[in-house]
Amino acid sequence: MNVQREVQTKILSQTQAPLLEVCNLTKVFGSGLLQRGQKVALENFSMSIPSSPSKIISIAGESGSGKTTLARLILGFLIPTQGEVRYRGKDLKMMDKKSWQIFRREVQAIFQDPYGVYNPFYPIDRVFEIVIQKFHLANNRQESLRITEEALVVVGLRPDEILGKYPHQLSGGQRQRIMLARAFLLKPKLIIADEPVSMIDASMRAIILKIMMDLKDNFGISFLYITHDLSTAFQISDDIIVLYEGWVTESGDAQIVIKGPKHPYVQLLVGSIPIPDPEQPWQGRVELPPEEELEMNTLRGCKFYRRCPYKMEICLKNPPPLYNIGADHLAACYLYK
Repeated sequence: MNVQREVQTKILSQTQAPLLEVCNLTKVFGSGLLQRGQKVALENFSMSIPSSPSKIISIAGESGSGKTTLARLILGFLIPTQGEVRYRGKDLKMMDKKSWQIFRREVQAIFQDPYGVYNPFYPIDRVFEIVIQKFHLANNRQESLRITEEALVVVGLRPDEILGKYPHQLSGGQRQRIMLARAFLLKPKLIIADEPVSMIDASMRAIILKIMMDLKDNFGISFLYITHDLSTAFQISDDIIVLYEGWVTESGDAQIVIKGPKHPYVQLLVGSIPIPDPEQPWQGRVELPPEEELEMNTLRGCKFYRRCPYKMEICLKNPPPLYNIGADHLAACYLYK
């Protein structure tokens, strides 16, 4: 079954208006005559996140695939070249002041390196005080301290070990959990988590992923989890969308997509995940095609053509649409025409 080129992830609730809609979103950087100097970071991307139930949805892909560009567009940090981002039915570009304030409170973000958020001259308490004052979350200092301590406990931190400390006195895992606590203060509906565990060790990574799942299950907070790591996406995601050079290659239930990838690019990504078994050698090395094929102009066709082991003549003519290959499982490949 042929599906329209825009990403139909089918994560949309059938009974409620979606919390977030991304509609045919495109972002082009640069300018120039006849497209020279232009970089298409994201092209014709659409998805929906339901108001209920809460979900963790992964946006996965290599560096340069458009993941972070998508996150910045959703947060309103970038203006789309084409398309819309709608929150509770309202286009971000058309929001009035009141609607924008609601959006800024209900949609929070945590980033790869939280250290840049902290002012090294202030204790950690200041991170919470700014949010509490800006959004009028407390009537007095006692109440402010109480909700700060509650937020720290939710993310597994002891207030007496954190408050009064300076950023350099805390570990990377502690700083990242503080960012989750800061976001939790606002009781958001959605958290955009851009590579939140890529700079911390494996043990702390598991703790933070568990906190994200607990926030989803216990407090109804959805996550858009931006990652290059399919193994962590597999652990925590309900759904996944895999990007390649700004285009969607495959999307659907995370367990189904990662256990049985259909698109050649996603197969390559899954195959490159090392298996923690000393008896089974890693087969993750990828053989690239000849240089002349890598340099081919594929602007009109499939962007993965140059690296694809199954390339066909049709792949150079037009970009493949998304084909429905199972329940809520889509792949943009002519193999499934």
